[in-house]
Amino acid sequence: MAKEFAQEQVINDFDTLYQSLIDTHYNPYAYVTPQALEGEYKRLKQALRAPSYTKLQAIKHYQQLVSFINNGHTEIDFPVGPYLNYAEAGGSLFPLDLAFENGKALVRTNYSNHRQINAGAEVVAINHTPIAEILKAIYPLISAEREYFKLAKLEVLSFPRYFWYAFGEQEVYVVDIVQEGKRKRVQVEPVPVFSGFEEKKDEILSAQQILTFYQHTAYLNPGHFSGDEDKYKQFIDNSFDTISHRKVENLIIDLRNNAGGNDSFSDYLVAYLADKPFKWHARFSLRTSQRLKEDTKEHRDLSHPYWQSVMDNENGARYIFDFEPHQPVPESKRFKGNVYVLINRHSHSQASVTAAQIKDYGWAVTVGEETGDYPTLYASQFQYTLPLTQISVKISKGYIVRVNGSENPQGVMPDIPIRDHLLDKNDEILDGVLAHIAERY
Repeated sequence: MAKEFAQEQVINDFDTLYQSLIDTHYNPYAYVTPQALEGEYKRLKQALRAPSYTKLQAIKHYQQLVSFINNGHTEIDFPVGPYLNYAEAGGSLFPLDLAFENGKALVRTNYSNHRQINAGAEVVAINHTPIAEILKAIYPLISAEREYFKLAKLEVLSFPRYFWYAFGEQEVYVVDIVQEGKRKRVQVEPVPVFSGFEEKKDEILSAQQILTFYQHTAYLNPGHFSGDEDKYKQFIDNSFDTISHRKVENLIIDLRNNAGGNDSFSDYLVAYLADKPFKWHARFSLRTSQRLKEDTKEHRDLSHPYWQSVMDNENGARYIFDFEPHQPVPESKRFKGNVYVLINRHSHSQASVTAAQIKDYGWAVTVGEETGDYPTLYASQFQYTLPLTQISVKISKGYIVRVNGSENPQGVMPDIPIRDHLLDKNDEILDGVLAHIAERY
């Protein structure tokens, strides 16, 4: 049986959560007024009337407050523990995974036994509830600056998982779809979490280290900017060594479907394109707090000036931390041809920042679609645990301004726009940039 928390415990941690958002986030009022945030806090607190709550119920309630500040890097993660418990107890899910394109919810993958539902069919209602109302109920469970990014995150995290998160288990699903211009209603059975969905699902954030060649063009996917840094650097070094020996004139760097990661990874890549010392931002600012100081003292290397600055500044202080510029590789190793950076709505976090960085320095042409994440963003997460429920919270302690200094609330915009269609096996963006390059020969 799932552990339950008494109402008093859940309320006390909810109060702690609210105060921590105010005290530790770099700017909790960037996208919402203090009055609106306080109003949402009071509304949600007033709704805590049950005598006890499961961990899933507490997470769901808390995340609604966290997401209200509209910051993608301030979040309570999807409740993996309760989800796995549900799965192991024989739980089931909605059997259609969805993509969101041109204002429509489209079937990306059909996991049901009803094979007449084709990829690309539009889902307009589930169990007689319009899809717009369903999304309205799911949105508070996803942290993001805007609807475009919420939908991109929902594609990544998957609609079946979040339908369960929002509405719980359903015995049957009546689905209204539009297919080949005709609206029809079909009844589909739920599928088991493990065997019917998780073991079959292909993840969208699928960046992998790849180097290949197309005639006059090298294609490089660096993978996510995380993991074993030494192996990553070895792959980048070997890739550019091979590219140099092949003497190609064009380089495609693929930052699509990339979860992001650490700037030390991305800057190592960018150093092979740079013709001068560079940074990954125009300005990087931090806000310190008592919570951050406690985390820093326990987990960080205080001999590093970055972490020492956290300890040296007063609680609540916002200050600029000036990183040293990164140096380019020696000119003999530098790639000097034409560079194209591929982006899509799933170029997340550091992948979005890196695409903006390369674009802003003028070292590449961006191709694809607008990123969901902003390249000027509240990020640099740190994590702490609420004392009574032990629920982990991630909060943005920093503010990063993109290289060109723009603070406009928008993603990285492509110089050559090409829509990324998730519903087929075609790679519209890669094919498009290869065709663009071919026209030059």
